[in-house]
Amino acid sequence: MSQATTSERDGVARILPDMSYRRIGVYFVVLFFTAFFLSPIWTGLVTSLKSSGAATTPFLPPTPSNFTLENWGRAFDMLSRGFINSFAMAIPSTLLDVLLGSMAAYGLTLVDWRRQMPVVLLFVFGIFLPYQAILVPLSDFWTNVMPLTKGLIIEGVTIVPPSERWGTLAELTLTHVAYGIPICFLLFRSYYKGISQELVEAAKVDGASITKIYTRIVLPLSKPMIGVVLIYQFTQIWNEFLFSLTLIGSSSDKAATITLILSGLGADLSGVNFPLRMAGAFLAALPTLFIYVLFAEEFAEGQAT
Repeated sequence: MSQATTSERDGVARILPDMSYRRIGVYFVVLFFTAFFLSPIWTGLVTSLKSSGAATTPFLPPTPSNFTLENWGRAFDMLSRGFINSFAMAIPSTLLDVLLGSMAAYGLTLVDWRRQMPVVLLFVFGIFLPYQAILVPLSDFWTNVMPLTKGLIIEGVTIVPPSERWGTLAELTLTHVAYGIPICFLLFRSYYKGISQELVEAAKVDGASITKIYTRIVLPLSKPMIGVVLIYQFTQIWNEFLFSLTLIGSSSDKAATITLILSGLGADLSGVNFPLRMAGAFLAALPTLFIYVLFAEEFAEGQAT
């Protein structure tokens, strides 16, 4: 017995000298912030797995008597329309923002022409334009100047069919494109400044046009930053609420996005069904999580450059 106790003390004695108070403090701080940031996720997850009457103890896991998956099924049924609308709006908005932001950054960074800086300043100014400052003129523009709910036909080609649902989503898509180009431009511009000018000049000497330089050299080299911008912009558009509320107005509208429906999920005259709302919140977060996992490698490489 004494030999076992002595060996244990010797083992602890060999470990403790290597554990400085500073390192112990660092471990404590890391554990504290890990628990701090994971506690809302844990609370929401265990709440979503409980019946509505058991939501009064949010930190405790569900017991066999109050465990249920019904909230997830109900939340998916209620959010399914919002998923379709948000995907129909977020995917083209993100792709257009990435493409147009990259092209604008290329033309204002790697292509020399006179009076570039005033144009660059216009893009930078667009980043600092607050949402609240444009809500009234934005609503007036889509209502009176260019109502896409009546359809959009260019030279006999139907771009947007005359539909309240798809017309409103087209308005919301173009709004996000216009508002997202400045930040995408700035991200791509900072990345393109690191591209070797000698590579671009060598392509010019070989007779490559501006378009070929972009498509064959600059764009392939932009994959890390494309991953960063895709994740950032898709997350911003998917989670956006103010433009949806302004242009759509109600969660009962056929064009309601995921955030608009989620804002009223589980609320009625008897109170708020928190388990249902938590299940809906986790479901709404899955697409952004999937995009991050899909482009995680490019995101990490783009952040490192």
